[in-house]
Amino acid sequence: MLGLSLFYVGAVLCLNGLWLLGRIGDKEIAVIDVFVGGITLLIALQLVFGAGADLGSIKAGGMLLLFTFTYFWVALNRYNGADGRGLGWFSLFVAITAIPVTIETFQGATTTWGFWLGLCWAAWAFLWFLYFLLLAGQKPIAKFVGAVTFVTGILTGWLPGYLLLSGMMS
Repeated sequence: MLGLSLFYVGAVLCLNGLWLLGRIGDKEIAVIDVFVGGITLLIALQLVFGAGADLGSIKAGGMLLLFTFTYFWVALNRYNGADGRGLGWFSLFVAITAIPVTIETFQGATTTWGFWLGLCWAAWAFLWFLYFLLLAGQKPIAKFVGAVTFVTGILTGWLPGYLLLSGMMS
């Protein structure tokens, strides 16, 4: 299920990056955020509550829910007119949480995929921190954050997700 979730995380990050770059409208971007939020929610619930759930799968589900909640919040803000500061503060919480996850992932890495996943977590921590600066800090960095989001979507989601789904990486 990791390949499936990463593939669609890549899609939502790429499209949210394009949205920040002014290529997609405010109300339209919510469609992909709700869709991917739903996919990651279902996967996370399976990991947490499915048969054979253990501490590792529960932790994986919990980390995936960080993504899920972010996407749902982005979608909701497109309709409720919120300025995003609340999402910005949540992004700081996620960025800080992602730091030890990055370290743990690198410490446990024994394969190319393990190290790549460690780099992904580091990139996601950085990206969520940028969202904190953009939204809670009200910094005028939307275009930069959009470009970083787009590239992060390709390198941490779309590409590894596709490789995992295709059986080219395990």
